[in-house]
Order: sequence, then structure tokens, then C-alpha cells
Amino acid sequence: MSGTLSIDVALASRLARVALHNVAEEFPNKLDHLMVSEADVLRPSRLHPVFYGSYDWHSSVHMHWTLVTLLAGVADLPEADAIVERLDAHFTAERIAAECDYLARPGGASFERPYGWAWLLKLSAALHAFAREDARAAVWRDRLQPLADAFVARTLRHLPRSTFPSRAGTHANSAFALLLTSDYASEADDEALRRAVFAKALQWFGDDRAYPVAYETSSEDFLSNGLLEAVLMRRVFRDASNSASDASAEARFHRWWNGFVPDVVSLVRWLEPLQPGDRSDARLAHIDGLNLSRAWCWSQLVDVVPDPVAMSVRLAIHAHRTASLPHAAEGHYVGTHWLASFALLALGA
Repeated sequence: MSGTLSIDVALASRLARVALHNVAEEFPNKLDHLMVSEADVLRPSRLHPVFYGSYDWHSSVHMHWTLVTLLAGVADLPEADAIVERLDAHFTAERIAAECDYLARPGGASFERPYGWAWLLKLSAALHAFAREDARAAVWRDRLQPLADAFVARTLRHLPRSTFPSRAGTHANSAFALLLTSDYASEADDEALRRAVFAKALQWFGDDRAYPVAYETSSEDFLSNGLLEAVLMRRVFRDASNSASDASAEARFHRWWNGFVPDVVSLVRWLEPLQPGDRSDARLAHIDGLNLSRAWCWSQLVDVVPDPVAMSVRLAIHAHRTASLPHAAEGHYVGTHWLASFALLALGA
């Protein structure tokens, strides 16, 4: 184990227990499932023998990512053996083949696009990274690879046909999907996918100016489109320079950023954590995810924000984590079936 994730072991243990429960919890279940005949009326575990738990398919995928990330990044995790047992049971050749078969069903072309696609690739990226130091992860990586390959192929087909991005703060968000997909392209050394992702990012977001920060947030958002765009564009400019420390890359990003959010007053909208109106409501509970995703984004942008605003950003990262981290490990299932993953992103995973 690398033990590189900066997280308290007690919190990591709580998140691990939540994720272990979730990935094996079949009901309640919100299916993304097109039925063309009575033969398609099947329970979730028949349709998705790997990703049947955690309320919906994409949440199950990123709760598996949570387990992999905790196993790889937290030394002496009490739940390590249980995680290995669960991943061994779920990541079998037969179960992965059944997930691949589901994609080939009639009407399956847009299944879980783009959010589920991106999280599956993020899961695969984590296994690629972990496999460099753990032989068990190499087995899981190789078993999952056919499903990752299927989503890579779908992404490469879809991006050239997709003229416009989605700027919604929910599952359709294009910037979030491109960010997670670029993680896979990097870890899997997939140059064609990397080029496609960054070219589309430039096409969609490279000319964005005067972002309407005041329009964020909508009532059910769990993502900040504006901050995600900024994180993505910083990655694009670094990639174009072939050096993360290249001063010209930082200068290009600064020019883009200064045109994107031109005044300090606009930033205030992104610095105050929000409170859900009702955490027992599946969509209103999204606000906890928004707080955690903001913390994740700001941690990747704080060094490019000029003083004295940078100090306010650092305080905002802490405030956003404090507001929503406790609800990732306990509370209503409409939140706990997915928030652990966003907690890990907020903490630097």
C-alpha cells in the first residue's frame, strides 16, 4: 500500500464501511434501463452483476472507485481485507463480460453518458495506478479493461459528433466528464483519447469569457460548471506545453482565467458553502456534493488566484469540507450512496 492519501484513518474507515455496504446494497435502485420487451424486466443484479448496488449504476461505479482509492492510499486501513474480498468477488471475467453485454443491447448507445462513462474510466485509471505497486490490482485492472475499452471507444465516437457542451451542474456536465476521462488517458497512456479530450475542451471552453458566476447555483447542482471549466482548461494549457511547470502554460491559463472571471466580486459566489434545504430529498441533497466538488476544484486553482483572494480561497476550501464531509459517512441513503467519493476528491484523491 502506498499510504499516500491525506486522510484521517478513522474517517477513511467510516467511508470504507459505507462503500462496502453500498456496493452490495441492491435496493432501493434507480435504473437507467430501456425495456423493449417483457424479457427485459429483470432485477438490478441480473442486469448489472458488478454495478448493481449503491442506488444507481454510476454511483456503484464510483463507490468501487472509493474502495480502490482507500485501499491504495490509506496504510493500515482496518477494512482492507474486506475490500479485497469484495473486489475479488465483483471483478470477475464473467461479471465484467455481462456488463459489456449490457452495453450492446438495443438502445444502449447512450447508457450513462457521460457521467457513468467518465466514472468507469476514472475507476480504471485508479486500478492502472495501483497496479504499478500491487499485483492484486493488476488482476482487477485487466479484468475491468474490456469494459474500459468499450467506454473509450464510445467516447472517441461521441466527442466528434457532440457540437455543444452541457454546462449543467448535474450528471450531464461536460467539463467533469472530460476531466475524469483525461485521468484515464494519462494513466493508461492512451494518446488518441488524450488528444480527443483536450481538443474538445479547447473547442467547447477555450473562448469562454465573462462567466456568469451569479447564475450558480441551481437548486439541484452537485457540480460547479465554472470551476470545473477552469480546472480543465488549466490542465489543457499544461498539456499543450508538455510541462506542468512551464511558465508559458501558466501565463496562457492566467489570460484565460482573467477573461473568464474578470472581477473579485464574482468569486465571492464560489467561496461560501451552501446548506441543503432537505438532506432526505435525493436531489436537494446534491448540495453537499457541490460543496465537496468546489473544495476539490479550488484546491487545484488556489495557487493561480492572486493574493489576498488566495487566502479567502484557502479558507473556503476548509469551510466547504467542514460543511459536508460529515454527511458523506452518515445520514440519509440518498446522500450516503454516493458522497464518499466526492469526499475523497475534496481531500485530494
